[in-house]
Amino acid sequence: MRVLQVVSWEWVRRSTGGADPGPVRADPGAPSVTTGGATSDDPTPRNRPTRRRPSASRLRWPQTALAIVSATMVACAGGADGGPTPSAPARPTASALLDVDSSWYWQLQGTPPTPPFDLDVYDLDLFETEPETVAAIHDAGRLLICYFSAGSYESWRPDVDGFTDDDLGATLDGFEDERWLDIGSESVRSVMLARLDLAVELGCDGVEPDNVTAYVNDTGFDLTSADQLDFNRFLAAAAHDRGLLVGLKNDLDQIPELVGVFDFAVNEQCHEYDECELNAPFLAAGKPVFNAEYADDFVDDPTLICDRAVALGLRTLILPIDLDGSFRISCDDV
Repeated sequence: MRVLQVVSWEWVRRSTGGADPGPVRADPGAPSVTTGGATSDDPTPRNRPTRRRPSASRLRWPQTALAIVSATMVACAGGADGGPTPSAPARPTASALLDVDSSWYWQLQGTPPTPPFDLDVYDLDLFETEPETVAAIHDAGRLLICYFSAGSYESWRPDVDGFTDDDLGATLDGFEDERWLDIGSESVRSVMLARLDLAVELGCDGVEPDNVTAYVNDTGFDLTSADQLDFNRFLAAAAHDRGLLVGLKNDLDQIPELVGVFDFAVNEQCHEYDECELNAPFLAAGKPVFNAEYADDFVDDPTLICDRAVALGLRTLILPIDLDGSFRISCDDV
């Protein structure tokens, strides 16, 4: 019996001179299995923080990013009203280049491939992405989405001095080097505004703020659903003020209230947890849902989920949980 071969992108790039190797396919004769999904009236909150996180030892800080962080933190020190700082250049909207069929690439650790693969959207770490990578993506006519954590304290980030001790809550389950943030704090919001300004300065077309489901987690703060809605709307408005697209990350239960103010969704493991249908409002609004799955069963046999992903209109990738670019399986190609 043939099995799916997971190919290292580094090996492929050396073998092909940097060309896109094309899809990695499963045995076309393998049976397709579809799974049921959670309904929109499912009362169970999704209280799982993001499954992956770059570790401090694996991150490097480009000097350009460090300089911009310092400048934007100073610029934002005067307030957190969500408006753009005077020094932030105007950004043209990229919404015309984003639709439900947009293909995507997601890597948050290690050096992404250059030149970029022939994909529409690249989602990379805000602090790690080099200007040369940004230029290569834009020269190819593609969009760059920049990842940062909006709801957690990561001790290794270069702007952590902007937080106060009172801003830091409980440790994230499964991530001992991270703590939840008080999303109602003015200093927390000032740091997030500075990160959005950094995204503008770097040349990002949009942002992916992570850990925006504090209200269903044990954070050490008394945060409500209304608090989370307010914070998420704050992020969306501030991003749009800067001409940035913005994605809603994993906050499935609040999609009906937030789909109108976010431009796309990033979801993890909706196939694994049978809840993909909850993303439907984004698709109905003509906005893409970028889905990532990590389960070994899906790596071994993508047809377990890919038929359903395509039928639902999701842009589903099967990826390493470290999001290090070591392999990428797209359901669009299976």
